[in-house]
Amino acid sequence: MQAEDVDAAVEADNGFAALGLHEQLVATLARIGITTPFPIQAATIPDAMAGRDLLGRGQTGSGKTMAFGLPLLDRLSRRPRAVPHRPRAVILTPTRELAMQIVDALAPLMRSVDRRFVLVAGGMSYTPQLRALEKGVDVLVATPGRLIDLVDRSAADLSEVEVMVLDEADHMAEMGFVEAIRQILDLTPREGQRLLFSATLDHGVDQVARTYLKDPVTHSTDDVRASVTTMAHHVFLVHPHHKKPITAAIANRPGRTVVFCRTKLGADRVALQLRESGVFAAALHGGLNQAQRTRVLDAFKSGTLPVLVATDVAARGIHVDDVSLVLQVDPPADHKDYLHRSGRTARAGEDGVVVTLALPHQKRQVSRMLDAAGVETDPQAVAPEDHAVIETAGGSEPVGEPVPQSRLDEVMRPQRPARRPGGGGRRQGPGASGGRRGPQGDRRPRQGGDRRPDRRSRSEDRRSDWRPRD
Repeated sequence: MQAEDVDAAVEADNGFAALGLHEQLVATLARIGITTPFPIQAATIPDAMAGRDLLGRGQTGSGKTMAFGLPLLDRLSRRPRAVPHRPRAVILTPTRELAMQIVDALAPLMRSVDRRFVLVAGGMSYTPQLRALEKGVDVLVATPGRLIDLVDRSAADLSEVEVMVLDEADHMAEMGFVEAIRQILDLTPREGQRLLFSATLDHGVDQVARTYLKDPVTHSTDDVRASVTTMAHHVFLVHPHHKKPITAAIANRPGRTVVFCRTKLGADRVALQLRESGVFAAALHGGLNQAQRTRVLDAFKSGTLPVLVATDVAARGIHVDDVSLVLQVDPPADHKDYLHRSGRTARAGEDGVVVTLALPHQKRQVSRMLDAAGVETDPQAVAPEDHAVIETAGGSEPVGEPVPQSRLDEVMRPQRPARRPGGGGRRQGPGASGGRRGPQGDRRPRQGGDRRPDRRSRSEDRRSDWRPRD
């Protein structure tokens, strides 16, 4: 028996049991230490379980995944299994990284009620996705482009979808997926349940909600202004020549740090400058292939990599609860991006710090942005010698040696699969490495086992998928 299948005792005061959820879901949550619903979960789960269409508004970190995942699985647990090619529920999300996070969060719950699931996203192999759909999956976690592709191939038929979830709909709209969302919704039954979660209703999301949601109940845990009271905000006005050492001093701290830059080149440059200053950092942006992005994010989650330098697009899928500092080397474009970036920290009730570096000519722009975001803080001029100010963010001047390139290479290099017991020793001759023949993803099955070198153009398309046990 797998560890995740072992249930824990459900106490009388368990908040999820009081909501009337399936006992296996409640027991599985208790096993992993989740017994009290977040506000958005307590507000939305009863209505979702009652079959209502729902419009949920909440910032990142408010608990939206469980808010839609639990009532969805409660409903499916009481229904027959899905037939081949016809999923009973679809969770649509903007990026591969966010789809991975959803699967990671919901996989133990889906298995606890014996529901089949699969993740489908671009940059991943079609073969396991097609096989899973042929077998029949209850829950399809998908990005819009790949789902439409599978529909066009007649591999996915959405005519029996009972629950359709749109997660982070505003981000999907920002990425230009509004028409794709409409196309997908048009393929699902009109009488089906629709659950739309979005921080805002911009970029056409309001039109989607009005067109496709039937008399929805609306729940909002916050508005577009900052509401996280455990988050400290600082704005440091810096001279252009001082930006590099101040960035290094702030990032040189214990705990996980996310550094935001405006462009891919900027992220690469800042990550290199940090390593040259003795701070171990790596960049995450759209210029990396999926295998590289997965390795960087895995290293950050595990603590091997303490500082992640990211662009806004790449950061859409970063959901790590113990990020204690967000450092904005480049101020965001608007207050909504500020709230999205700052939402990487102070998650799950923890404390967090947000520091924005601004050049003198950016002071007025940043002040207007903070007002729109509902953040009250006074910008202060900071120089590298202002150690007391830098220490308010938990940082200190780096004094170590530069981080060698070999340390970054170790993070980026695919790990070889473990040898099979009694595998017969070394193989000789061409192709003797056997990298693609060994078992993949044994230690981290939900990360797809993508540990092979990026020597082939399609290497990132050969990843294992997230499939349930038989």
